[in-house]
Amino acid sequence: MGEPFIGSEAVASGRLKPYALRSRFSALHRDVYLANDAEMTAITRGKAAWLWSRRNGVIAGQSAAALHGAKWVDAGAPAQILYDNRHPPTGIHTWADAVGDDEVERVGGMLVTTPARTALDLACRYPVDSAVAKIDALARATRLELADVELLAERYAGRRGIKRARVALSLVDAGAESPRETWLRLLLVRAGFPRPQTQIPVYNEYGVLVAVLDMGWADIKVAADYEGDHHRSRVRFNKDIRRHEEVTELGWLDVRVTSHDTEAVIVRRIQAAWDRRM
Repeated sequence: MGEPFIGSEAVASGRLKPYALRSRFSALHRDVYLANDAEMTAITRGKAAWLWSRRNGVIAGQSAAALHGAKWVDAGAPAQILYDNRHPPTGIHTWADAVGDDEVERVGGMLVTTPARTALDLACRYPVDSAVAKIDALARATRLELADVELLAERYAGRRGIKRARVALSLVDAGAESPRETWLRLLLVRAGFPRPQTQIPVYNEYGVLVAVLDMGWADIKVAADYEGDHHRSRVRFNKDIRRHEEVTELGWLDVRVTSHDTEAVIVRRIQAAWDRRM
């Protein structure tokens, strides 16, 4: 039993004896249990919250995003669920917002907000930059159509946070492969650069794909690549060096950004690359 379950149901069906339930499993919420050695993920928290609602709630927000396959969802954050209960237990946030039948679907047998409704909730409930990063990840994992989200925004035109949501939605790009790539893209846009294209394929003279650049402007061959902080193997390190050399030989100015670079330094380096092309 690596998934959350309702303890009383497991005992009543004969799957578990009361002693086994108490000794091998821990209660996440009232009558909702998880094996002691099971991994706690955002999906696990969402499933547990839905069971706590006695399967009447609708998994929403970041919990819904995780169930739709979005990455980078904080496993330690409370589950989010649409359920009319203003006194949820620790580890669950409940929302009493209206939700239409066409804004809910079944995922693994559970009621979950659709990607479009999930995106709207995220856009309304988080600061712009955080919302964009979360919706970028959701859009990358699903076939999210922003036009569908915009229609929902019209449906809930008077909803709290809707103005901020429209700003966030206008900045979403499914090409972002990490929250830091989203951060870098938003930094460049706010610095006054044209909105960059994401995931730009670069081919050599033989038509062979040599790189996919995080973001940039193909018309002037200026790009920005965010280099993660992960420890790279020697093979990966050498491969990245060759990749950068090949891209440079093909006429690209590829600015490589790390977490040690300040915003001012990044903007200055990108501006310098632009100036070389003008």
